[in-house]
Amino acid sequence: MRLVVSLLMLAAVAACDAKKSDADQPAVKAQPAALTFEGANAKDRAAVLAHGERLSHILGCRGCHTKTLEGQWFNDDAPELGKLYATNLTRALANYDDTALETLLRTGKHPTRGDLWIMPSEVFQRLSEPDMKALIAHLRTVKPSGEPTPPPALSDIAKAEVAAGKMKPVAFYVAEYRTKTPVDLGETHALGRYIAGATCAECHGGDLTGIPDFGPGLSTPDLAIAGTYSDAELSELLTTGKGKTKPDLGLMSDVGKGHFGYLTPSERAAVVAYVKARATQ
Repeated sequence: MRLVVSLLMLAAVAACDAKKSDADQPAVKAQPAALTFEGANAKDRAAVLAHGERLSHILGCRGCHTKTLEGQWFNDDAPELGKLYATNLTRALANYDDTALETLLRTGKHPTRGDLWIMPSEVFQRLSEPDMKALIAHLRTVKPSGEPTPPPALSDIAKAEVAAGKMKPVAFYVAEYRTKTPVDLGETHALGRYIAGATCAECHGGDLTGIPDFGPGLSTPDLAIAGTYSDAELSELLTTGKGKTKPDLGLMSDVGKGHFGYLTPSERAAVVAYVKARATQ
């Protein structure tokens, strides 16, 4: 079972001991993308911070760690896994300098506790340096609040999943996504490819072909499904979360409104154009 993002795309900076695997080998930092979301290269600090705040929504930081970034217990719908928490980032960030924080985000490796088990580093590794720096700069402005979240307490069931290789550490997915990337459709669709690779790929796989074991009883489709939507219908989904055939598409509606709703019109248009072009390949 793939646990990453399966529980309503909630993540936690959490780790526990597990058997050594290929994913335990030192992760190599991915080559940052040359492209950026709009606003990453602003010269004014206030504009850069605003860009980082926007990315904290698009990339799901505020969906997983709550709107205030104070963290939460998020597997109450699957208590058999134990107690897993999205970390109170407002308290935890002071423990890392910018380099350590970026390494954690890009590699899925905690500087002192080793493997992380739930954190979408597979897509964070794809962020350009300007985007990553803006995100971190914004996070540094968040004032400490709330109580520190407890460390993870995996149940025997979860530990058995780890031992059997059914629950894999984040570093495994980081390595997998490094070799599975969205198809390159040329310069015209470069921005759309970059944004889709840093966002859509979290749920639809590194190459956007879908994830059959996304969660218990849940799979995600190949984004070739975008070919069944008009540009206007896709734009509506990525703005309000409203689906083509029914208003509520569950998780996708939540992501469409809560994450993609923060894209600029041109960013949204670039994603729509890319996934539609990909659907015809």
